[in-house]
Amino acid sequence: MTTGRDLVVVGLGYAGMPLVRQACRAGLRTAGVDVDPHVVAELTARRSHVSGISAADVAAMADAGFTAGTDPAVVAGADTVVICVPTGLAPDRTPDLDPLRAATTSVGRHLRPGALVVVESTSFPGTTDDVVLPILERHSGLRAGEDFYLAFAPERIDPGNTRYGLVDTPKVVGGHTPLCAKYCATFYSRLVDTVVVARGTREAELAKLLENTYRFVNIALVNEFARYCDAVGIDVWDVLHCAGTKPFGFARFEPGPGVGGHCIPVDPLYLTGRAVEEGFTFSLVEAARTVNDAMPAHVVRRAAALLGDRGPAGASVLLLGVTYKADVPDTRESPAVPIAAGLAELGAHVAYHDPHVPSLRADGVELRRETDLRAAVARADLSILLQNHTGYDPILLATAPRLLLDTRGRISGCRVQYL
Repeated sequence: MTTGRDLVVVGLGYAGMPLVRQACRAGLRTAGVDVDPHVVAELTARRSHVSGISAADVAAMADAGFTAGTDPAVVAGADTVVICVPTGLAPDRTPDLDPLRAATTSVGRHLRPGALVVVESTSFPGTTDDVVLPILERHSGLRAGEDFYLAFAPERIDPGNTRYGLVDTPKVVGGHTPLCAKYCATFYSRLVDTVVVARGTREAELAKLLENTYRFVNIALVNEFARYCDAVGIDVWDVLHCAGTKPFGFARFEPGPGVGGHCIPVDPLYLTGRAVEEGFTFSLVEAARTVNDAMPAHVVRRAAALLGDRGPAGASVLLLGVTYKADVPDTRESPAVPIAAGLAELGAHVAYHDPHVPSLRADGVELRRETDLRAAVARADLSILLQNHTGYDPILLATAPRLLLDTRGRISGCRVQYL
């Protein structure tokens, strides 16, 4: 016999765990399901595997009655089921919905009449109604909008953001039917300050893709500005500072060594891939992708040039900060990987320093990890600041005896060069 729950969260990662935490704080009887036994074991032992969720948070969830397991049968006793599994890319860089399909199948097999199913996993417009709905109906024998309720409510979690979290970030919801939207809005109103109801699931799905594509395109713009400024001898960081003083009509984005993470480099591919199937081409997004994809190679070229006549062959190069974002342990789609591979291909001896990453591989080769930052930057022929973790002392980096290539515009010094 299953135990009744107000909420079951399927997928206990960076999106699922903040939802679990807030649901427990709101007094909802909550359970979680994940296919990874290690994740379940960690949570059962009251340890956190997700950045931004502390061990104390996990303990508080357990004290509130939260349990995690690998058996989806717990769904049978749930009033609401929220699917938070990852939607990444296949090896050919096309959208990979296999985890979502598998999770939906498991939910459908245990879905009870009257339950609300919400998809938070990012995907292309039509996923909820055209992919998730048929699977749920086929395996449950129930009809969406009549026997159970279905909605899409994109996750908006920003790892490492200390200003905005789940509660004070407006929650967009779109229902398969107006009644589905009403049930979904009612559910999230117990957890967040503001709920925004979209016209339907497709509008909600596309809104999430627009949010991250907006960032992707604007990052590409400043990346191209950075390359132009490097070519003609203009300080791109001063250009950004000056432009950013305008109080209207300009939102500042910053260049970098490439675009990484679970959303910004991935979501535009969900958008463009679906659009191509429907006979439409996002020319601007494709151009932005070309620019952003070229940035790791630009960093490699800059590094080779800074090493002078000797070149990278035999040189020691130290990568500083290999995560996709400052102060998080996530290396998904990190530009550090192609940069390391590119430098190694030119014959450089590549090592890295990152307090958040115990190991890193590039082209199947394990990179040497340095733990003594001061000694490492003193030994390296060239250090490259890829991610500006708050633990990095700018004075230490600025006064290091060797060259530093700063891709983040944060360090000032006579031996510092910029992107």
